[in-house]
Amino acid sequence: MSTAVLAAQHPDALVVGVDQSAHRLGKHQSTALNNYLLLRAEAEPFWYCLAAAGLTLVSHFILYPNPWPKASQLKRRVHGHGAFPVLARLGGTLEMRTNWGIFAEEFTQAAQLVGLAGSAKVFTPDTPITLFERKYQQRGHTLWRFEGKCSN
Repeated sequence: MSTAVLAAQHPDALVVGVDQSAHRLGKHQSTALNNYLLLRAEAEPFWYCLAAAGLTLVSHFILYPNPWPKASQLKRRVHGHGAFPVLARLGGTLEMRTNWGIFAEEFTQAAQLVGLAGSAKVFTPDTPITLFERKYQQRGHTLWRFEGKCSN
């Protein structure tokens, strides 16, 4: 859903949606848009591939990643993963959305350490861009958005 929404919002851009879940990708409802594609992959190795190819991004969205809430799962969180510093090398702007306040706070601190200046704030989307966002908003969850830019 988010890939198609972002492609509609940015018709002059190529939007690539990455998800490791074949089940979630299988739920995608095709659109008439031709400026996006979906890939089944883990995001972190994909970032390494982009960096190795010398590619940079205009924008990067990380939407409702698994928070892996146990302290022992830090390395599984997107900002605790060894590939997280690669995001700064990919350039552009970065937006991360979550319904976990502590995740947003940790993400913000980790982002600053790798050269992604930004902040996380509570927000209410005008129109949800993911199924998770729609569900969380309907259930009254507080939603957080980190917005940052590569400072390198």
